[in-house]
Formats: sequence, C-alpha cells, structure tokens
Amino acid sequence: MKVTIDDKSGFCYGVVSAISKAEELVAEGCKVYSLGDIVHNDLEVARLEGMGVRTISHADLAAIEPSDESKILIRAHGEPKSTYRLLEGLSLGYADATCPVVAKLQRLTIEADRQMREVGGTVVILGKKGHAEVVGLNGQIEDRAVVVEKVEDLDDVDFSHPIFLLSQTTQSLALFEQISKEVMRRSAVPTEVTVRDTICRQVAGREEHLREFARGCDMVVFVCGAKSSNGKVLFEACHSANPNSVKIESPTELTRQMFEGAENVGICGATSTPHWLMEQVRDTILSLSER
Repeated sequence: MKVTIDDKSGFCYGVVSAISKAEELVAEGCKVYSLGDIVHNDLEVARLEGMGVRTISHADLAAIEPSDESKILIRAHGEPKSTYRLLEGLSLGYADATCPVVAKLQRLTIEADRQMREVGGTVVILGKKGHAEVVGLNGQIEDRAVVVEKVEDLDDVDFSHPIFLLSQTTQSLALFEQISKEVMRRSAVPTEVTVRDTICRQVAGREEHLREFARGCDMVVFVCGAKSSNGKVLFEACHSANPNSVKIESPTELTRQMFEGAENVGICGATSTPHWLMEQVRDTILSLSER
C-alpha cells in the first residue's frame, strides 16, 4: 500500500506563529496561559499542556496572580477589545499572537463600521456564530455587526440601508460568493453595497488543491479536530472529489477494515492539524496494512 501525506496540509502561518510564541515563552521560564485552545486540535493542545502551557477561559483570568513571569497568550484567532481592557484592568501581562491576516481584518471591520454608522448602514460578517475569530471581529465594534452563517440568516439584515459585507478568514469561497450575490439581489440600492473578500488565500487556496489530491487517491483520511471550522470546509472539498474520504481526530480511530482494497491512501488535514499527527496516522495505516 502506498500512503502519501499531502505536502500542503497542516498549520497555517498564524497557527505556527502562535505555537512558536507559546514555546518561546515557556523556554524563557514564563507561566503561559492560553486564552482558549491555542489551536482547534485537542492532541496538539495536550502536547503544549505537557510543556506547561495552560489553557484557560476568560472567567479564569481574575484568579491569576499578576507577575513578571505570567503571560496570557492571545491566540491567532484574535480577541475583542473588551479582552484587552480586562487584561489591563487586572494588570496581567500578555503576548499578542493574533494572526496578521486576522489583525488586518479587525482594522477593516472598524473602518467598515465607521462608514456604515455615518450612513445608517450595517456591517455583515459571514462567519460561524460564536467562533473565536468572529467574536473578536464583532468585538472590535461593540457587536454591531450582523453575523450570518447561511443565506437564510440574511433575513435578519435591513436591506433598505447600505451594507458592508466581510468574511471570517476561513470561510468557503463558494459560500461567500453565494452570500455576496444574495446581498446584492436583496439590497434596495445595490450601488450602496460594499463587498470585501477577506478570506485568507493560504486557507482558501487549499480547497481546489485538496480536491485534486483526493481525486488521485483510492481513499483519503482527513485529520482534524472536531472544533475546527476550517476542517469542516476542507473535508467537504475532499469528500466532494472522492466520496471514499473519512474524517478522524486520532490514529486510534483507524481499523484495518477501513483500507481493504485500497492501494493508494492519501492523508491530509486542516490548518489546525499538526504534521506530527498526520505522520502518526501514516505510520498507523502502514502498520495495519502489514497485519
């Protein structure tokens, strides 16, 4: 059996940067507290916790004793303005590992809100409700944006006034195009609609690549955490190209029967999937095939 790991799968730049920052702080002797899972992959979170990186929630912040050694890590997803005010109010030091692409989108969201408030319009964000990045984006503008996940959610938007449409960085390009067309169709004055495609191309560009990769395999094993929004999008790209695709979180989910008749197995993953985990999946598949 031939088993191939997709060379373009794995951590994106923002995730690599956040994890590197956490590891650097630990190496410097800091007590590192990640504000939420540093990445949407439980096995990678467990690895970092083994190094001393503790995952906490916003509710835990008040119990942390301020010190020069303690650092709150703001992960790649970013945070709303209220989080920075809270940290400063508690005198807690922090390291900001917000992805540069997300940080740029946060600034654009602020500008979009300023423009819309001048004309009585609405900022609309295509994104997963409750997702950390979306919470951070809307939190830049005191939650004035309307967040939509699908076309039906546009029923909550007032189309009699101007619209500024943005997107969470990891959304599907196809869905953004569908939402954009529907916004233009519903708008009372389409010339007053601003559409800004803010999807990260390091992520979006993987969809077509994964379709091509999946088509060249007898079977595809897609590895990602259950919390990964990006993982859901990319797995669908694989599955649409090759229905013989399965999604797993851990090598322990694999069985010999899954690979019966497969001669060419491909392994790929989300932007939150560590390469070491895909290597473990490869080694497990090869071991199963030898039994």
